[in-house]
Amino acid sequence: QVQLAESGGGSVQPGGSLRLSCVVSGHTGSLYYMAWFRQAPGEEREGVAVVRDDGSPSYADSVEDRFTISRDNDKNIVYLQMNSLKPEDTAMYYCATTTRVWVMRPLNEDGYDFWGQGTQVTVSS
Repeated sequence: QVQLAESGGGSVQPGGSLRLSCVVSGHTGSLYYMAWFRQAPGEEREGVAVVRDDGSPSYADSVEDRFTISRDNDKNIVYLQMNSLKPEDTAMYYCATTTRVWVMRPLNEDGYDFWGQGTQVTVSS
């Protein structure tokens, strides 16, 4: 069973930075898509960033040029470097992955089978 464990969340002032990590265990094959989602109170879960097995990323418009997703395939870890944080970035952040070879809409939660428990990010002055 694939398990994901996020870490790195916390409270930060606007303009600050955080780095989230997600360790994936219980799977020995390739994980073609590894992604970060977030959900604010009262809002739907939204895709933030995804990285494919070849390292190519995609981002939501709201985080483009501020967030960077990366992965270490040897260690099965995916990272999300978040810079220039804004109050609207406040949310629970979730790591997700799938064993599917292809996902039609990589920033849509329907494409993912395995989820972590989440790590809270709060941006406030």
